Amino acid sequence: MELKRRTQSERSAATRGALVAAGRRLFAERGYAAVGTPEVAAAAGVTRGALYHQFADKSDLFLAVYEQVEEDVTRRIGEIVAAAGARDPLAALTTGAEAFLDAVADPEVHRIALLEAPAVLGWDTWRAVGLKHGLGLTEAILRAAMDAGRITEQPTRPLAHVLLGALDEAALYVARAEDPAVAREEMRAALTGILRGL
Repeated sequence: MELKRRTQSERSAATRGALVAAGRRLFAERGYAAVGTPEVAAAAGVTRGALYHQFADKSDLFLAVYEQVEEDVTRRIGEIVAAAGARDPLAALTTGAEAFLDAVADPEVHRIALLEAPAVLGWDTWRAVGLKHGLGLTEAILRAAMDAGRITEQPTRPLAHVLLGALDEAALYVARAEDPAVAREEMRAALTGILRGL
């Protein structure tokens, strides 16, 4: 029986995937500053040369990790909103906001997306990645709410930016709180009030 050999592209994708997975685990456990590229390469089972073939430097690897975390969070929120089966788009917005607060409470997401990413990548890149993944979903739900007459007709893009900004600030507030459970409930109530006010 002849074994199919993987193409260079497949090997490269596998190496990249292994590095992102290793980096994600290590950055979540100890933070960006405490993890070196030799450790990431060893955890991924590849050489440092392979790491530098895939990524320009450690911050480039971290960017790929953060992108993956954001993709996962957005997908998870979309699945939760869809599974809730809310017929009312405003209820879907509320479910999505609560799902976001739950997602960023996950220690891995919390550390990578809220604590490390703004410091490592800078605010502009951190915000751009967050918008890239959450903006479309937010705009779609807002458009559905407007079409259903639940929100006053208005441009969706600016409103989506405002809501995403509020969600990011709520998540940062909870992340830095002495009592995250109390802070999360405070933010849940505040966000629900904002959404009802639309």
